[in-house]
Amino acid sequence: MKKIRVGVIGAGWWATAAHIPAILSRADAELVAVQSRERDKAEKVARDFGAQHACTTAEELLALPDLDAVIVSTTPNVHYAQTKAALERGLHVLLEKPMTFTAAEARELVDLAARKNLQLLISCPWHYTAHGIEARRLIASGALGDIKMISVLMTHPLDKLLKGINTSPTHGMEHVYVEPRHGSYNDPAIAGGGQIYCQVSHAAAYLTFLTGLRPAQVFAHFDNAGSVNDIYDALALKLENGALVTVASTGATPMCERNYEVRVFGSRAILQLELWRGTMTLIDFAGKRAEFPPLAEKEIYPSRAPALNLIDAALDPVNNRSPGTLGLASMEVIEAACESARTGRNVKIR
Repeated sequence: MKKIRVGVIGAGWWATAAHIPAILSRADAELVAVQSRERDKAEKVARDFGAQHACTTAEELLALPDLDAVIVSTTPNVHYAQTKAALERGLHVLLEKPMTFTAAEARELVDLAARKNLQLLISCPWHYTAHGIEARRLIASGALGDIKMISVLMTHPLDKLLKGINTSPTHGMEHVYVEPRHGSYNDPAIAGGGQIYCQVSHAAAYLTFLTGLRPAQVFAHFDNAGSVNDIYDALALKLENGALVTVASTGATPMCERNYEVRVFGSRAILQLELWRGTMTLIDFAGKRAEFPPLAEKEIYPSRAPALNLIDAALDPVNNRSPGTLGLASMEVIEAACESARTGRNVKIR
């Protein structure tokens, strides 16, 4: 049995919580190396999770022989350079969101992966839920008719993290093996921005994941709520088919309350998804309702799915279920939204 030999660049909070456990769960994968800037930390992670090599730089890890793939789980400011180096080295890559700082950088990575016949994946667990996959199939089949409008409300209690007050995000996880570094989320030079880069990156990629459509225009307002980062975001988009989209997102919400509501309005039917609650309903224009079986708690946010899919895609390219093109579409929205919020103008992408 062929084993996919994987290295992890940025063995921090999310890598140790989701990606590394996913690799270790597979008999057809091997954790070869981990990287962290601090030698003691790199050696501890390697020792605790059974990696052969503990590296302190991405260059050191990428120089190792016989690697097949890497996971880039570092801060956004180094995503582009590290992913480009890995692709040029001939490795498949799973890249954390936000993909890059700019759409041009994201496009270059997508093109490079295609030229070298390598798999590039964007790490968005929402793309792997049973409801998301079925919603995408329904839309592609024409069950909703022409897609005319989509509304998204996305909230998650991360505002303190974006303001640099709190550095302990858990996504509901009871144990945090490694705390995030200060600045990873709240320093714009490192994170790119606040809610728009941290969370809207998910929602923007999900729009293209569901519909197959790319953004064409974006108008946005941000409210920083006294922070250097945006905390409240409101976006109005037009997709390339003319469909209208609204996205409202904030990290300022109680710890006990989070929302990810997606409403897709077609010319024949409406699809309602409650992602954090694991529910989905299809309502046609005759009033017929189809309630899909609710997802089990562990299925709502499949945090290990991206790393598992990296292994699948490395073994067979047809298995790539979250390609880099989705990250590129997300970066187009993010970049245009930032420009719109800064200038007060509608920004055309294509």
